[in-house]
Amino acid sequence: MKSIPRDFLWCAAPVAAGPLRRWLTDRGSLTARLQRHAGGITVKLLFQGRRWPNADEVFLFAGRNSKVIVREVLLLHGATPLVFAHTVFDAASLRGAWRGVSVLGNRPLGAALFADPRIARFPLRQKKLGGGHPLYRRAAAGLKHPPAALWARRSIFTAGKSPILVSEVFLPAVADL
Repeated sequence: MKSIPRDFLWCAAPVAAGPLRRWLTDRGSLTARLQRHAGGITVKLLFQGRRWPNADEVFLFAGRNSKVIVREVLLLHGATPLVFAHTVFDAASLRGAWRGVSVLGNRPLGAALFADPRIARFPLRQKKLGGGHPLYRRAAAGLKHPPAALWARRSIFTAGKSPILVSEVFLPAVADL
C-alpha cells in the first residue's frame, strides 16, 4: 500500500474539535498519552472475532468477499470509559504479521504497534461520528448520556504487506483530561 485511498472517507484534520483537537492529531501511542494524563489506564476487551467490515472500512479489504477480524476494546480510567478502540484486519494476517494481536486480551494494541520499528503508520484521519455510524453506536452503547456525536480518529498501520486499520472513538470523559 503506497498511499491512502480516496475511500478512506475521513478528513486529514478536524474542522472543529475543541478540547479534543490535540487528542485527534497526536501521532504517538494513544494509550501512552492517556497514561501520562490520567495514569492507571486499563483495557477491557469487548469483542474479538469475525465480522463484516463497516462500509467505510471495505476499501482496505477490496477484492475479498469475506469477514475480517475485529477487535474492540474500551480504554478506562477506573470505571470511566475514555476511548472505544476498533481494530480491523484480514484473518490471514493472524498467521503472519499480526499473529500477536489474537493473544493480546486486555493488553493495549498500541504497546505492540509502537514497539516494533518495522511497523509503518499512515497519516491520521478524523471524523465526527453521528448516531447513524456503527462505531458511534458501539462506542456510545455503554454511556449513560451519550452525546449527539463523538469525535474519532483512524490510521492504517502496515507490517510488510499486511494492513491493519485502527479507529479510536473519544468518549466525553477524555475532554476533562
